[in-house]
Amino acid sequence: MLDFFTIFSKGGLVLWCFQGVSDSCTGPVNALIRSVLLQERGGNNSFTHEALTLKYKLDNQFELVFVVGFQKILTLTYVDKLIDDVHRLFRDKYRTEIQQQSALSLLNGTFDFQNDFLRLLREAEESSKFRAPTTMKKFEDSEKAKKPVKSMIENRVEKQKEKAKNSKKRGAKKEGSDSNTVAPNKAVSAEKSGPPVGAENGVELSKEELVRRKREEFMQKHGKGTEKSSKSLKSDASKEKGKKAPRVWPLGGSANEEVLDYSTPTTNGTPEVALTEDINLIRGTGPGGQLQDLDCSSDDDEAAQTTTKPSTTKGTLGGMFGMLKGLVGSKSLSREDMESVLEKMRDHLIAKNVAADIAVQLCESVANKLEGKVMGTFSTVTSTVKQALQESLVQILQPQRRVDMLRDIMDAQRRHRPYVVTFCGVNGVGKSTNLAKISFWLLENGFSVLIAACDTFRAGAVEQLRTHTRRLSALHPPEQHNGRTMVQLFEKGYGKDAAGIAMEAIAFARNQGFDVVLVDTAGRMQDNAPLMTALAKLITVNTPDLVLFVGEALVGNEAVDQLVKFNRALADHSMAQTPRLIDGIVLTKFDTIDDKVGAAISMTYITSKPIVFVGTGQTYCDLRSLNAKAVVAALMKA
Repeated sequence: MLDFFTIFSKGGLVLWCFQGVSDSCTGPVNALIRSVLLQERGGNNSFTHEALTLKYKLDNQFELVFVVGFQKILTLTYVDKLIDDVHRLFRDKYRTEIQQQSALSLLNGTFDFQNDFLRLLREAEESSKFRAPTTMKKFEDSEKAKKPVKSMIENRVEKQKEKAKNSKKRGAKKEGSDSNTVAPNKAVSAEKSGPPVGAENGVELSKEELVRRKREEFMQKHGKGTEKSSKSLKSDASKEKGKKAPRVWPLGGSANEEVLDYSTPTTNGTPEVALTEDINLIRGTGPGGQLQDLDCSSDDDEAAQTTTKPSTTKGTLGGMFGMLKGLVGSKSLSREDMESVLEKMRDHLIAKNVAADIAVQLCESVANKLEGKVMGTFSTVTSTVKQALQESLVQILQPQRRVDMLRDIMDAQRRHRPYVVTFCGVNGVGKSTNLAKISFWLLENGFSVLIAACDTFRAGAVEQLRTHTRRLSALHPPEQHNGRTMVQLFEKGYGKDAAGIAMEAIAFARNQGFDVVLVDTAGRMQDNAPLMTALAKLITVNTPDLVLFVGEALVGNEAVDQLVKFNRALADHSMAQTPRLIDGIVLTKFDTIDDKVGAAISMTYITSKPIVFVGTGQTYCDLRSLNAKAVVAALMKA
């Protein structure tokens, strides 16, 4: 039984609606529009919302959307056929009203489709019922029943005899084939080679001797050239042996202990804090601690852009051609027209480090978006598909929920409580380093930070955070902030319960008046159930305001696996009724991948969560906000 079936235009006008079991279809359809249609995630024509499964079909020629909803526990085999039949009949019946392409005509039009829909629904249900049920085959109908009992009795002696006969036949066939391949040689070659290969002085040779003789003849024919080439290679190698003059490196020098000693100078066993050079290197953020946008363009791209600046005449011609392109229509796109272009685009995305499954879904979404759409006269299939893919990628990198940490921190200040951020991720992705970068960014914006060392497993984790805290304190000493401590480390050593340490740190921050608490957790693999249970406990008990997943930009398919399993583990091991999942992503090591930026697409597509920060280096100022258009431009670059 269907819950609802609705037909609406892409502009949002509901043309016709059938109400079945459910009272209203507004909530599920709005969720479909927000999560799938607006986010360009139409690779799969199915969407699940709470207890409902929604299947939809796009008509790009007439800008229509057909949606059917039913309970997800039901298996309705006729739904796909019903959508196709309704789509075909509705389009043919109301073609003239829809082709007018005006909102008033659609509003004034009367789409009396109830009787036709009920007829199609009844036919679809009956066709699924009348399908012949699969009956089990009886023993009398099987081939085994037709055999006599005597034929099913095994005789080992006869089996061995048959195997010996078969092996003899196979050997004779192989010898015959060898002789047949040798026989049709030319007479000239036979004269040159002397007696036939299969016999010597009237005596037939064995199989091993034949193989050995053929190998010798092959070596005699082709061995001379190889010997000459090997001799020439040896002579060249002997000529090139040894360097004429040793290379002198520009920064070379004597390897003294003084030159190689990069340790911090100490006085009386305590290290001297000399951070003047570090401060000059670190002061790289924008005015007022603003994050700079991520720039993926290289010097070659900038040079190409400067050399190919369009002139004013080209601009006027482009505008004129654009107007003609909008007025004049050509044929509508089909799957066959786009297949070769989409295949190249899919391979290009995979080469740029996009996960293979997501590249397939992206191309499928573009195909669904463009199928049946009328192309302009001056546009090609390649340019149309490429532009649609670029628009989809930009839309994916700009998710529906935007994380604004500064606004949320100021809101928490008004409520007199600290803003809590938890960092999680696999081993070695840079959680502690990027936590220090975010701490520096918050300090530059005037917020005090308490760092909670909840990685009680990895050796040196607490000492690493202590070093970062000391350096950040030197950059923002209390003297510059009216004696207020701007950054402090809260740690309880190793081997303790991480959830308890986080709870104590939040209480300490509330009492001491810290604005932000950054919780560092231990790295863990997504398949490690005990560690994922501990992480889910920490998040459930402390209810942080923001849960950030730290992932590196070097991974491809692994990024999807990590995010999916982290979210699934947090949902499975959580004790809350509505489990807390990942809220945002920190993408690290972005400076090591050149233009292979596909991990950003994979992570945002699979979770619909925004990339809040991008790490681009080793210093505190190497933190950027994501620029979707720059990432897509780097991704589409050949």
